[in-house]
Amino acid sequence: MLIFCRPFDINLNSPNKGLLSDSMTDVPVDTAVAAQAPAVQGLTEAEEEELRAELAKVEEEIVTLRQVLAAKERHCGELRRKLGLSALEGLKQNLSRGWHDVQVSSAYVKTSEKLGEWNEKVTQSDLYKKTQETLSQAGQ
Repeated sequence: MLIFCRPFDINLNSPNKGLLSDSMTDVPVDTAVAAQAPAVQGLTEAEEEELRAELAKVEEEIVTLRQVLAAKERHCGELRRKLGLSALEGLKQNLSRGWHDVQVSSAYVKTSEKLGEWNEKVTQSDLYKKTQETLSQAGQ
């Protein structure tokens, strides 16, 4: 038995990423091959069927959510355009938000703390103080 399945838009920069592409033709998928795949060990036929049904439902929900997100992004763009907000302003906001996300990340916080500790140790060392004093005198 053959069914027809439309390919997804996999371009990561596309506003339609993950959505069904209208520009591509339908591609046949042979379900007989999929049906012949061995069942996962430990699952009954009923459990496997239930999991497959749940998977299909979740995949359908994902497609729906992507469509809703794409529609909201378009609406957001229209609102920005009506308000006179430029793409540059949006980029600035995205960069600010991204930098803030980096600053509050655990990796950044831990690294910042460690560098602060190292800076404290270096500036309190006798060698640093002696070098600073020598350079200060040489600069006068």
